[in-house]
Amino acid sequence: MENTPLYTALQAHLRKQRASFHTPGHRGRFLPKDLYELDLTELPDTDSLFEADSCIARAEEAARELFHSRATFFSAGGCTLCIQAMFRLAAPQGGKVISSRVIHRSAVNTMALLGIEPVWVHPRPDAGPCLAGRLHPEDVEAALEKNPDAKAVYVTSPDYYGVLADIRGLAEVCHSHGVPLLVDNAHGTHLALLGKHPLAQGADLTACSAHKTLPVLTGGAFLNVGDTDISRKLDFAGRAKEAMALFGSTSPAYPVMASLDLARAWAVEKGKHEWEILACRMEKIKAEARRKGLLLPLEEVDPTRLAIGTLPIGMSGKQAGEFFRERGVEPEHEDGAYLVCIATPFNTEEELERLESAVKALPNAFCTVEETPALPPLPPVKTFPREAVLAFQEKIPMSEAIGRVAGEAACPCPPGVPIVMPGEVITPECAAFLKNYGLEEIFVVTEP
Repeated sequence: MENTPLYTALQAHLRKQRASFHTPGHRGRFLPKDLYELDLTELPDTDSLFEADSCIARAEEAARELFHSRATFFSAGGCTLCIQAMFRLAAPQGGKVISSRVIHRSAVNTMALLGIEPVWVHPRPDAGPCLAGRLHPEDVEAALEKNPDAKAVYVTSPDYYGVLADIRGLAEVCHSHGVPLLVDNAHGTHLALLGKHPLAQGADLTACSAHKTLPVLTGGAFLNVGDTDISRKLDFAGRAKEAMALFGSTSPAYPVMASLDLARAWAVEKGKHEWEILACRMEKIKAEARRKGLLLPLEEVDPTRLAIGTLPIGMSGKQAGEFFRERGVEPEHEDGAYLVCIATPFNTEEELERLESAVKALPNAFCTVEETPALPPLPPVKTFPREAVLAFQEKIPMSEAIGRVAGEAACPCPPGVPIVMPGEVITPECAAFLKNYGLEEIFVVTEP
């Protein structure tokens, strides 16, 4: 078997022996080697994910202890399946949903599939230069007052850079208007072990991509139902399996589900202590970055995620990524301004020292960073996302796109905020902003 391009590439990458500071969180050091033998299917002994009534049901019940949830459900279809289920539970026949513009494309696609009409709210740029910032409760309150028929509020927290929203404040606003708060907590499953999980702050539903930070195989996630008045009233726990089955594969991977069960057991027994130790260790690395004058997200953030802005040292995030790789560190993400590294308790001390050494090797800051460019005003809406996403589309130069209807979300990183969404008209301000970030082409709805 010589012609195996993917397998060969993966093996070649491993031979570089870089310290992994990217997903998945297990680092190849936790899961038992017999998972290959556990690649089974629905049998009398092994239960069925969407009709669980034996071992899977017991494993999901045990997972409630980790999140202090009303109910927790396994997903072998990633956080995407959990996001799809959240929207299905909150707006089964479509309707309006108040949503932050900091949003994953899986959420945009789900809105299109379910016929949901998003009511967009911009975050406030309170996290520092080049970052999107946070959705504020006051802005959500205003949107709910203008849209009393909204079915739910949807927010991403933490974002890719570890910025945490005011979930408690958002939940209070949502509940005062009688609507549920849905949280894309893809990058924050581990926050349950640090006292910062959105479920503990009043969220009604959370989608948690466990494989990103816990020792779980890629594709493993949890859908959590909060123990709230609204979740009980709308029977989220009773309806969740049906909602997941609408989108999920009928052949979920048993090794992925087994890894969720194993990771949950580890987290309950040892996770809190291990993550608290890691948080202290990462604070030392962050302190070194601050001493050098690098940018770090402001206010409340994930204490274990390293997101450093390198523009003050004359480097883009992409240049910093190569700098780190030369020193044996593989980051999670790099863009025009930031470098992101995800640490977990399964990183060794030698790897953490390698990360710290890479930060120390960066030059000291010697220039200032201009304020984040103001986001252009929200563009006018021509059609719902569903009509735009499912329409015939063509890719055209950005310079020719003004006045056309976007067929995709155009999202420069940073700041990670889609400037236009499917169904919105591309304005001159939006086109100029996107071109400034290097986006030269965009899919638009084909005109008749």
